[in-house]
Amino acid sequence: MTKVKKEKAASSADEVPAAGSHEASEKTYQELVANVNAIAQPLATRKLSKKLYKCVKKASKLKNIRRGVKEVQKFIGKGEKGIVLLAGDTLPIEVYCHLPIMCEDKNLPYAYVPSKVDLGASAGSKRPTCVILIKPHEDYQEAYNECLEEVTNMPKPL
Repeated sequence: MTKVKKEKAASSADEVPAAGSHEASEKTYQELVANVNAIAQPLATRKLSKKLYKCVKKASKLKNIRRGVKEVQKFIGKGEKGIVLLAGDTLPIEVYCHLPIMCEDKNLPYAYVPSKVDLGASAGSKRPTCVILIKPHEDYQEAYNECLEEVTNMPKPL
């Protein structure tokens, strides 16, 4: 290995633990909300966001989520039920601006969470994710129902 490659390898090895530990680089809720785009309504509160991330984590362990715009769009079209979570900091908004309309047409509850990085991490992925569909399952039904109730009670944009 050349000297430059060794330095890059050493610096990337130092970055991995920092990215994995949430305390070191986690932004506050207010900082994340400051970066959301114009269509991010209804935006989940800090408390609801945490509940939704926990529900995503439980669902992903059972492989009971749909992740990504193409996959979520396909299964919404097929009539699959669940809660749709959209990342509020996704740009350009044209990537997923049609999904809330699809959700409303199919009577699916949806909410925006402030961070695509946190959404991807809660799904057990190293990559940011801009859309996730949580499917209901009896193993985490209580957490799912709690999230479902709060998301459906959120005011929808006009």
